[in-house]
Amino acid sequence: MDERLKQTLRTAREHYERRELDKAEPLLRSILDHVERFADVHNMLGVIAHERRDYNEAEMRFNRALELNPRYTEASLNLAVTYNDLGKFDLARAIHERATTAQKQTDGVDPFVKGKIANMHAEIGQAYAEVGLLHEAIPELEKAVGLCPHFADLRWRLGNLYKEVGDNARARVQYESAKAANPMYANARVSLAVLMIAANERKQAEEELQQVLSIDAEHKTAQMYLRMLKGIRPPGASRPPPAG
Repeated sequence: MDERLKQTLRTAREHYERRELDKAEPLLRSILDHVERFADVHNMLGVIAHERRDYNEAEMRFNRALELNPRYTEASLNLAVTYNDLGKFDLARAIHERATTAQKQTDGVDPFVKGKIANMHAEIGQAYAEVGLLHEAIPELEKAVGLCPHFADLRWRLGNLYKEVGDNARARVQYESAKAANPMYANARVSLAVLMIAANERKQAEEELQQVLSIDAEHKTAQMYLRMLKGIRPPGASRPPPAG
């Protein structure tokens, strides 16, 4: 994939994650005009179609995602929901059972249900945060993380709330946990690096940021913080003599 297409995909994902679906959709479609074999792009377009209640397109997109990646659990669950909306209840049940059987947890609760409830708590927390009620938002994200501790994005969001109320120690625990849950999750690594910079842990921060760039060489925020670190002298360091 060329750099222009990579940047388009990054921008599309950012819009999608912020629920700016009208902005994400044309970018995602433009990607498929060049490279069609992206299961996650089809899945995102399926979610967008489902949001519009265009269940037929959603069905097509989720099926295509599964053709490209038969183990794509999220697409399987999304397809089950779509089949249910289309009245194809037997297909919905079969897809849902296949997607969740291998993932049943020891408490016997369907992980798909737990994920749905966790996201509801996260949405309530977001609503509190948007009006400045951070201390009310935190318990909702804590409930979300309690239900789905391996969801790196939920841990990252909880960490952000802790940081906003000045509890950097708990924020750091969440960023570390998010990184452990998904080592490829760049947001957690960047946020962790920011806390390390604030704690004057320059070497550790630089290592985290280099890891981000190994995941995404064009990550602008990681590049910016690395430039900043290189431009700041450690305490006690002497200024280099002028050239010439």
